[in-house]
Amino acid sequence: MSDVTGHDHSVQQSPLVSPKRTAYVYPSDLECDVTTGTGATLHMRPIRPDDADQLVHFHLNLSSGSIYRRYFSFHPELSENEVEHLTTVDYVDRLAFIVEDGDQLVAVGRYDRIPDTSEAEVAFLVTDRYQHHGLGLLLLKHLADAAFPIGITTFTAETQVNNRSMLGVFNDSGFPVTSSIEDEIVSLTFPIKPTEKSRARYAGRRKRPQGKGKGKHS
Repeated sequence: MSDVTGHDHSVQQSPLVSPKRTAYVYPSDLECDVTTGTGATLHMRPIRPDDADQLVHFHLNLSSGSIYRRYFSFHPELSENEVEHLTTVDYVDRLAFIVEDGDQLVAVGRYDRIPDTSEAEVAFLVTDRYQHHGLGLLLLKHLADAAFPIGITTFTAETQVNNRSMLGVFNDSGFPVTSSIEDEIVSLTFPIKPTEKSRARYAGRRKRPQGKGKGKHS
């Protein structure tokens, strides 16, 4: 899911250094366990380049419908360049979280800062078996929590008008979402400063991570 909105230049940060994160240094403090809407405990962490094989396998196991709703086209395989781009992020202006059930990647969400602005495009994708478990909402929450302290104040997104699940994630986020529709595409924008409503939506859904076999850092 990609997105475009107007730009707000009121908050700027260095492209390399943030108050809490330094570019290309793996932010282990962002790792956590999360509880799904079904009560399952999964592990969420920032993506790493060595997740490439996991990401390829994840994509290959998506239904054609899930792929179309994410990319607005049929895109059955990721190219080598796409995999490298998606797994290599700076953890500041570009950040992606993956959600794992054991060693299986089941969801991924990311933001990409629009250059020279305080806005970022946000997108996420959940494997079919784990859809409707609240993972989209959890990814959005953690992306916003990671972005806001470094000067990103607004998220934007685009989705298809009939993608009710995705629209529901944004509308249930607790953030004040505004939207417009053109050619069956919904464009959304919302400030990500935490509100009482957004905090209430995620209360009790994050835990300190328990030991995990793949907990290595780059």
